Amino acid sequence: MISLLALAIALSGPDGDTPSPADRLAHQQMLVLDTHIDTPELFEHPGWKFDEWHDRDFDKSQIDLPRMEQGGLDGGFFAVYTGQGPLTPEGYAKARDGALTREMWIQRVVAANPDKMEFATTPEDAYRINKAGKRIVFQSIENSYPLGEDLTLLKWYYDQGVRMAGPIHFRNNQFGDSATDKPKWNGLSPLGKQWVAEMNRLGMIIDVSHSSDDVFDQVLALSKVPFIASHSGPRAIFNHPRNLDDERMRKLAKAGGVLQVNSVYLVAGDHDAERNKISDRQDNWHALSDAEQKKLIADKAKADATNPYQGADFELFMKSLLHCIAVMGVDHVGIGADWDGGGGVRGLEDITALPKVTARLRKEGFSDADIEKIWSGNVLRVLKAVEDGAAKK
Repeated sequence: MISLLALAIALSGPDGDTPSPADRLAHQQMLVLDTHIDTPELFEHPGWKFDEWHDRDFDKSQIDLPRMEQGGLDGGFFAVYTGQGPLTPEGYAKARDGALTREMWIQRVVAANPDKMEFATTPEDAYRINKAGKRIVFQSIENSYPLGEDLTLLKWYYDQGVRMAGPIHFRNNQFGDSATDKPKWNGLSPLGKQWVAEMNRLGMIIDVSHSSDDVFDQVLALSKVPFIASHSGPRAIFNHPRNLDDERMRKLAKAGGVLQVNSVYLVAGDHDAERNKISDRQDNWHALSDAEQKKLIADKAKADATNPYQGADFELFMKSLLHCIAVMGVDHVGIGADWDGGGGVRGLEDITALPKVTARLRKEGFSDADIEKIWSGNVLRVLKAVEDGAAKK
């Protein structure tokens, strides 16, 4: 839900595609979730507070509680992300400690905002929390590397409220092959196959984003319940191994799963050395003095004017989303834009612009009921199916 004040704010992007009051009201009345939120990484930054408004142009962040209200983002899956390290006891221990710290920060931020946020583990929780006017906090694991070789840790994370996990990130690990690394296991490792079984047993959604095609195929064969790709896209729009080909998209739909459409990997990256340097300075925004912040703003404006960003835009994101719907059907597509993890495009820079997506889908002829499936209904259906599958064991 979003406030009447937020409804009155025009969120026009560079493409001038501004939602009408009717579009905004429709968006307000939907349950809107995103399945891949990397904002917990920011929780650990000194001076950064989730309950305060932040400007993406300054500190690069894309989600906070005030912007969730303005953009009508009711909640989503907040990720316990861990980068890949060495497959050694020392590497596992370091990753385990880092993941526990991130989990602790998620718990701390929710506890500090009890009137604004609440943990959810079931679809029923999500609807109840939304009705109470609070933001819905599901939890997920991006990269199961911190588990080491001890699958009993999955149960610990389950007990903390985690209900989704992906086995792999940008590099191969003990569970299987990454989409962006050379094959080591030709899919899942023996431990990775045990991981799939344990995920099914516990009732946790398997997330195949970042996994290789072979891992996708083997999860499809092994999993007893539907699964998702929490932040992936169609290879037909941009031929990148992080995206799925149409054949696998159809197989995912046939298995009852959902492709949550990413806002990354839509075009080749537009990298500029000067912009990259400025971006690195932005990472330390809250540590800068007033004079340093003013200098950074001026330098950024100059760099943007000299060499404007040529990457993906809102139109291309919508083209990707509509392609997925055409291939898979409206019951098997959602949105996982990778906010605060590299996501966002021109015209959809942060979550305040989310009503534009609803407006465009309405313009394309989709009913509000179908649009709400895309925003939340489909992933919640998968969560229920995974829960039911675990209950039968």
